[in-house]
Amino acid sequence: MRIKPTQLDKLVSKVLIKYGYSASETKIIKKILLYAQLRGNNQGIVKLIGKGIPKNPQARKIQVVKDTKLSALLDGGQNMGMVVLSKAMDLAISKAKKHGFGIVGTNNTSSSTGAIGYYAKEIAKQNLIGFVFAGSPETVSTYGSFEPIFGTNPLAIGIPSTGEPVVLDMATAIMAYYGLIEAKTAGRSIPKGIAYDVSGKFTTDPAKAMDGALSPFDKGRKGAGLSFIVEALTGPLVAATFVGIGQSNNWGNLIIAIDPQLLVNLKTFKKNVLQLGKRVKVTKKLPGVSEILLPGERGNRLTNQRLKSKEIEIENNLYNELVKVSE
Repeated sequence: MRIKPTQLDKLVSKVLIKYGYSASETKIIKKILLYAQLRGNNQGIVKLIGKGIPKNPQARKIQVVKDTKLSALLDGGQNMGMVVLSKAMDLAISKAKKHGFGIVGTNNTSSSTGAIGYYAKEIAKQNLIGFVFAGSPETVSTYGSFEPIFGTNPLAIGIPSTGEPVVLDMATAIMAYYGLIEAKTAGRSIPKGIAYDVSGKFTTDPAKAMDGALSPFDKGRKGAGLSFIVEALTGPLVAATFVGIGQSNNWGNLIIAIDPQLLVNLKTFKKNVLQLGKRVKVTKKLPGVSEILLPGERGNRLTNQRLKSKEIEIENNLYNELVKVSE
């Protein structure tokens, strides 16, 4: 079905307030969810159905437990992951603008941080290079195994450019966990050969995959290796849970912001990134390829189309579930 973005905005606000969030928290979470939804990213409003993302009644004030001019570690206090990571992002940006570099880790959260490309893009819009890494519960196997050991462990990198920043946003898993939820909600199968059931057999049933394990993004050693690295950065480095070791509600995240002027002139850097993109886009195409796309370009284009048409397409089942939650 098709719905106006403004109508969806109001519905999401209604659901978040019902879940117990304040007006300021609702504003932050809604912005990140709608960023994903407009881009066709499965980190959007699907998060609000099923168990949803109700505010933890035990949530307490976010605390800075370690702080230097270049770094900080935040205790999320079981607040919503998107709220905690937004605070970490602001802190990393502030440190990078003052000192050229900022690194901020978070722990003690147990809810989604949403589409982490949002944070990388916000950092890049401040003329900084952004790196974002997010930890999550064990849902992904390593190479040669069918046991869930890693999180989907997404990473995002934002690069400032003349015009739109270039943003890479990817899970190190072959599919985001919410992609399984989305498929289950819509009654769709998932592709063959990407997920295992509990006995180690490939399955196309998203429900069985949720009980089993997803593969690394390339189903190989390189994807598994990258999953391991993100696990290390969002677990041991930030005093959070890793590979199931530690408290199950202590997920970790890491944000890094770097001023490119530590090395080069900002204007020249942004101009050269633009030239880099233009050169890549005019490379010789394989048969059947109509256009070479840069990281984030497809999502940017879809967002602009939806805002211009004032319509966004969502699954009927997803919309109906969202209305049920709001009521």
